[in-house]
Order: sequence, then structure tokens, then C-alpha cells
Amino acid sequence: MPYEILRGRTVPIRMWTDPAGVEDSALRQLENVASLPWVHGVAVMPDVHYGKGATVGSVIAMRDAVSPAAVGVDIGCGMTAVRSDLTVNDLPDDLGTLRSRVEKTIPVGRGMHRNPVDPSTVPHLRERGWYEFWKGFDDLHPGVKVNLGRVRSQMSSLGGGNHFWEFCADDDGSVWIVLHSGSRNVGNVIAEHHIEAAKRLPHNQDLPDPDLAVFLSGTVKMEEYRRDLFWAQEYARRNRAMMLAMSQGAIEAAFAGRRISWDRPISCHHNYVAEETYDGVDVIVTRKGAIRAGRGDLGIIPGSMATGTYIVRGLGNPQAFNSASHGAGRLMSRTQARKRFTVADLEEQTRGVECRKDSGVIDEIPGAYKDLESVIEAQHDLVEVVAHLKQLICVKG
Repeated sequence: MPYEILRGRTVPIRMWTDPAGVEDSALRQLENVASLPWVHGVAVMPDVHYGKGATVGSVIAMRDAVSPAAVGVDIGCGMTAVRSDLTVNDLPDDLGTLRSRVEKTIPVGRGMHRNPVDPSTVPHLRERGWYEFWKGFDDLHPGVKVNLGRVRSQMSSLGGGNHFWEFCADDDGSVWIVLHSGSRNVGNVIAEHHIEAAKRLPHNQDLPDPDLAVFLSGTVKMEEYRRDLFWAQEYARRNRAMMLAMSQGAIEAAFAGRRISWDRPISCHHNYVAEETYDGVDVIVTRKGAIRAGRGDLGIIPGSMATGTYIVRGLGNPQAFNSASHGAGRLMSRTQARKRFTVADLEEQTRGVECRKDSGVIDEIPGAYKDLESVIEAQHDLVEVVAHLKQLICVKG
């Protein structure tokens, strides 16, 4: 059951966290969205915090409408993970060489491949239909001005911010690859274009927050947005799949002579749109900083650079629109973290993890995030824990 239900003008706000611990700015965002005439329901995850345009950790169901800002600018951002038959006993004492091998394989930060990667040359890559997928780029709205060559070269690159690649061990000693990334620059451009287009529509002129502007079903603008949105979500999914496959190859090369077996990968978006049905009503669900947790759905909930990750299975709670948190959630802004913490703090908080320990990633320090264990406990009616992972290597942009 929700921790608390707040009264909204149109619908109640069901929260899986104590409202007293949520910033006033985030509560105002939630109250604004709960006042929209199209909203069917709002569920708030325990990792909730203020976000650009709309609250991170919010699940919004609307009837015949969708708000692009309620998806976020990194369309399709999400996670993927795979377990290997390697164990911690197979690993070298110094993990620096493994980290370097991955960083040479997968561009990070603003980096991209010099030339687009040919999917047919990547072992372990299961995705097909690349010709049809890239053909969809030609159908994007003309206002989405991005260079195809750049978009193709960014495919299978990590990006910066809170995106990461990790080598983790579960409580049984099995080694996993876990990574977090999205739709890179093209998703951001698509999102910004449609957010601005929605703001100009007549029916959005009197909203409590212009960032919550919506497209309405049955309109050309909605169809244009859906087409571009779903393409960007697919770009993000394929981006993670290719990175995972390429890093599997890099790890195998590092263990030459040792055949490595891999389980089927787990993958989930946490900034995306889905068309679902609740209470007998067809709705458009936006999850911004939330994963789908329908009954039996496998999901991934990370903490930070050194606080672990949980593999979970959804319990299918309709009150939360079959959702769960996407991570621990930020405790403070990036600016606050850079002011509060030092490189020495970063070194201490990431002790035992092979990772960057410099000023460039202080805003990603574990202390800038909420306590992951508390976040998991707060959603015991949304998910059950399948595995707990601990970071061994963390690659950041």
C-alpha cells in the first residue's frame, strides 16, 4: 500500500515515500500534474526528487493525452544486466586492466565511435532488423535536426552524468555486467523539440506549469510525437544491447582460454511511454525515473558508484500502475554535491571499487544519493528481490 495519499485537484497522489522527505519543489510539480484535466492517476516512487520539467520518480497515467516533459529528455534511458559463470575467484587482484579494456571498447562521456559499429560484427548481439530501424530515422519530424552520421557513431556509447558500466558480484560470488544509458543526443533533441511544440498549442496556455504541456490523442502532433518517441526508445534499447554485447566480447578477450557462459540479459527502460489499461480504462503511462514492475517482470534498481544494485521481480501492483523505482534517487543536486564533497570523500566512499576517483565525478559520489536499502524496503509491495549485486568496477563518463 502507498505510504501516504495526497489530495490532488483532479486525482489523488499515491506516494511510496514519506512526503515530509520530499523537496517542496518536487511536491509542487506533483500537485501540478495531479491537477491536469487529462490525468487518470499519479504514483510516486521512493526515489522521487525534483526534475527538469517533471518529477523524477513519477508515474503518470493520462487519458487520451501525454506530456513529453513527463518522459524526460533522455528518452528510453534505462538499464541492462547479464550474469556470467565467472566468479570473483576468477578475477585478477588488480581490476584496472579490465576497466581500461572496457573503456577502450565503449566510448564514454561525450565520446563516440570514430566510425559506426557494424552490428553484424558484434558477437552476442541478439537484435535484428537494423535496416528497418535505421530507415525509421528518415521519418523523424523535420524539426528534429540531427546528423545521421553522428547518431550512428553514438550508437553503443555510454554518455555522461549518471550513466555507467559496471562489473558486479552477487551475494553468491557470480559476476555480472550492469550498464545504464539512454538515447544519447538524438533522444534529447527529439524531446526538446516536442516539449516546445506542445507548449505552443492552444489547449496548454492556462496550465499551472507550462512544462506539463500535452499532446492530445487523434491529433497530428500526437502522432508525430509517438512516432519519434518510440523510435528514440528503440534507439536507447539497441544502444544498451550493443554496448552489452561489445563489453561481453571485451571481457572474453581478457579471459582468453576460459570459455564464459552468459545468462539471458535483463533490460528495462525507466524514462519512457507505454500504452496500458487500468480500471478498465486505456491510458498512456509515462514513467520518468521508474521501471515497469508488472507481475513477473524482471527489473534493475541501482544505487550509486559503490552502494550496490538490486535485480528485482515485479509484483504487479495496479495502485502503482505496475511500477517501481529506477534507482536510489538523488539526495542532493549535482551543484550541491560538488560544493559539499571533496576528492578525498570520493576516494573514501568508493573504497574497494575500481573506478574514477577525481573531481570530474564528485557529483556522482555515493553520498549524493539516497540510501538504497531504504528505497528497496519502501517498495516491498511493488517488487521482490531476486539478487543483490556489489560493484567491483564502475566506468563513468
